[in-house]
Amino acid sequence: MTVVVHFDGACEPARGGGVAAYGFTVEGGGHDREECGLAAPPHAPEATNNVAEYVAAIRALEFLARSGYSGPLEVRGDSQLVIRQATGKYAVRAAHLKPLYERLMELSQGFQEVRFRWVPREENQRADALSKQGLFARRTASARRFNERESP
Repeated sequence: MTVVVHFDGACEPARGGGVAAYGFTVEGGGHDREECGLAAPPHAPEATNNVAEYVAAIRALEFLARSGYSGPLEVRGDSQLVIRQATGKYAVRAAHLKPLYERLMELSQGFQEVRFRWVPREENQRADALSKQGLFARRTASARRFNERESP
């Protein structure tokens, strides 16, 4: 049985310096899981959408590796950049993405087979919702801290 991963990242603003979050789902083989979180420190230059996308895929594969799964894997995402770089169709030119690409490829070696497949956003809705949930949680926590500082 092939385990299927859906991953997605979100960032506001998308080009960096904002908040970047990831989300992923894992289905099959008794390893079902959903997760979301921050992909980079908030407001850091590396908090970009592409970093968030990579971190989502990496976190999913790290989860499976920790769970002891090493069988076949299909990794699906709506990021053409990540999928095309992972399949070798695009070179990784951005210096800040190279360590993330290398980590993803390193993790991939721990599975019997890994197929990276681009899917349209409509087929990646749950991972997309989880990445947005990560953004929302961060905004909510920031607003709560701001309100606490401003309270008399």
